[in-house]
Amino acid sequence: AKGIACGVPYEGDFWDFYCGKKIVEKALPVGVVLTIPAAGSEGSGNSVITKRDGLIKLSLRTESALRPKFAVMNPELTFTLPPYQTACGIVDMMVHIMERYFTNTPDVEITDRVAEGVLTAIMEEAPKVMCDPENYEARANIMWSGTLAHNGVCGTGRAEDWSSHFIEHEISAIYNVAHGAGLAVVVPAWMQYVAGVNPVKVAQFARRVMGVVSQGDDRSVAAEGIKRLKDFFMSIGMPVTFKELGIDNPDIERLVAKLHEHKGERIGGYVKLSADDTIKIYEMMQ
Repeated sequence: AKGIACGVPYEGDFWDFYCGKKIVEKALPVGVVLTIPAAGSEGSGNSVITKRDGLIKLSLRTESALRPKFAVMNPELTFTLPPYQTACGIVDMMVHIMERYFTNTPDVEITDRVAEGVLTAIMEEAPKVMCDPENYEARANIMWSGTLAHNGVCGTGRAEDWSSHFIEHEISAIYNVAHGAGLAVVVPAWMQYVAGVNPVKVAQFARRVMGVVSQGDDRSVAAEGIKRLKDFFMSIGMPVTFKELGIDNPDIERLVAKLHEHKGERIGGYVKLSADDTIKIYEMMQ
C-alpha cells in the first residue's frame, strides 16, 4: 500500500524510492487496519518490499509522507493469527526497539528506560498470547508494543543501528523466510559479535532486560544475556540457527556480497561493520 501510495503521484518507477534514486515528496494518504502486530507500519512512515527480479529486499524510510493518516487497532482481528506468525511479530517488534537501543549516543537514560520497559512488557505478554490466542488483554498489549517499537519514540535523540535488519533482509530475500524468524537467528549472532568489540550496551541490556544479576565483567554479563535472549526466542517457537530456519547450506558469500552492494562498505551505528565483520556474523548463525 505504501509503495502504491508513493508511486501513483510519481511518473517514474516507484522502485526508484526504495533503491535511493529519488526521495518521496508526496504520496496518497494511507490508512491501516492492523491484523499482524509486527512491523509497526501502522505508526511509521517506513516500509519494506522485495523485488523478485534479482531477489532484492530494501526498506524505505520517510518522516511523514507515508505515515498512516489513521490506524484501526482491534486486538480481536489478531485472534486467528497462527502461533508462528504471532511469534515472528513479537521478535520483529523487539528488534525494532533493539535497533534503537544499541547506540553510542550518551545521556539517553530516558529512552533507554522506555525501550527497556517495552521490551520487558513484550516478554511478559508473549507467553500469554502463545498459550491463549484469544486473550484480548495480552493481544492488545502486544499490538500496542509493536506500534511503540517503531513510531519513533524509542529512538528519540539517539543514533540508531539497523545492521541486524539489513543482514536479515538478505536472508529473507534469497531464502523466502519470515522476517521475524530470520531476525531471531541474526540478532543473537550480531549481539555476540559486537559485544566482543563494544560490550557496554549489550551488558546493560543483559542486566536490565534479561535479568542478569552477575557483577562480572561486561563481556561475561553480555554473553549470559544473549543466552537468555536465545532461550526466550526458542520458548516461543523461533529458530536461532540457519539450520532451524530451514537453510542447511547458506551461501554466505552471496549474502555478504548483496548486503554490501545494497547498503555500502560499512553498515550499522553501534559497531561499524565491514564485509570482513558481516561474514563472521553470518558464520556464527550456523
